[in-house]
This record gives sequence, structure tokens and C-alpha cells, in this order.
Amino acid sequence: MKEITTILLDVDGTLLDFNKAQSAALKRVFEQNALDLTTSTLALYDEINHGLWKQYELGEISRDTVLYTRFVRLFERLGIPLDGVAFEKQYQALLAEGAYLLPGALPLVTYLSDHYDLYIVTNGVAKTQHKRLEASGLDKFMKDIFISETLGYQKPDVRFFNKCYEQIPNADPAKMIIIGDTLTSDILGGNNAGITTCWYNPNGETNHTNATVDLEIKHLDELYQYL
Repeated sequence: MKEITTILLDVDGTLLDFNKAQSAALKRVFEQNALDLTTSTLALYDEINHGLWKQYELGEISRDTVLYTRFVRLFERLGIPLDGVAFEKQYQALLAEGAYLLPGALPLVTYLSDHYDLYIVTNGVAKTQHKRLEASGLDKFMKDIFISETLGYQKPDVRFFNKCYEQIPNADPAKMIIIGDTLTSDILGGNNAGITTCWYNPNGETNHTNATVDLEIKHLDELYQYL
């Protein structure tokens, strides 16, 4: 691998277990509102949520539209007379408490921080992400934390990365690598920004996108042999 001095790290699904955090937060917020989180309700939420995030990645809608539409649509589809916006605020507060490290994440980041400049690059809610990163202990290993809500653009938009470059001393994309689990935001974003890409693919999925993967790993521990 060519010389690397800077590593851009995704958060959810790469360092932190978002699925676990989401499940816990959804369960609690539904309980707090005396609602049953059935399998069919969860499946419908996933359908609505994933569809909105895809639109966001494509730049078709804003982050706020994602957040303050998903539960509104869910309750409309289910015929539940609840305020979806208020429900979202409850959910975000609970989600911020979910700082579950993925296996090997903390030792890896500890090791990498001794050899490279590390930066977080994430599409998410700034307040929520900062709280989770602090609770997990990951924040102290980072030179900076770049969040789409704060920058005004989201991965894979090259403008997200250009904003990062403005704040990274002597930024040189040729000496960077981005590590993430999502082809359509992390890997495609790295392609757009001229950065070497590493796809963390624990489930062994097939790349059916037009994103170019330079390095593919199934376990975070595999990175020790490359970095």
C-alpha cells in the first residue's frame, strides 16, 4: 500500500455498533410511549428510514427531512395518532446513550493513533455522534471529528471532504485512506475525493455499486497487516 499519513474513519457500523444502539433506543422509546414494537412495525420503520437516508446521500433531501419525517410517515402508515417530531427527539436522546464498540475497534484505534493522524467522518446528528464518541472513549484518539450536520454536506458528496481538507493541516488526499462499511457513502465518497478506500465488510456482501474498493476486510484486526 502507498504511503499513508492520515486515516478517515466512519463511525456507525465501522467502530460503533449502530444496530445495537438503534435497537435499544427504539425499544425504549416505544415502551415510553406505550407502543408495541412488533416485527412488522420494525420492518416498516427500516423501509422508511433506509429510503430517506438514501435520498439524503443523493442530495435530494435534507438531514432534517430524514429525521423529522421518518416517524411521521411511520405513524401515518400505522394509523397511530402520535407526534412524530416529538417522538424523534425522544429517540435521539436515547440513541445518544448507545455507545457500543465493535469488537477490536478500541485496540485498533489506540494502535493507529500512534502512527497516523485519525479523523472521524460521519453522516449523522452532531449532538448524538459527539456524545456517543465521548462515551465510547474514541474521541480522545481523533485529531478532529467531521459530521455532516456541522459541515453542511454529507458523504459521498465531494464537498463534504473538501470541507474536511480545509480543517486538516497540510491535507493530502494521496496520503489518506477512508475506512467504512457503506459503499454508497464511505467508499464512493472516498472515490469522489481521490482517497484510497477500505471497505469493512463483515457480512461478506457483494459490491453491486459503482464504488471502487481498494482494500476489503472482513475483520478490523486485518488492518494491522496493512497499516
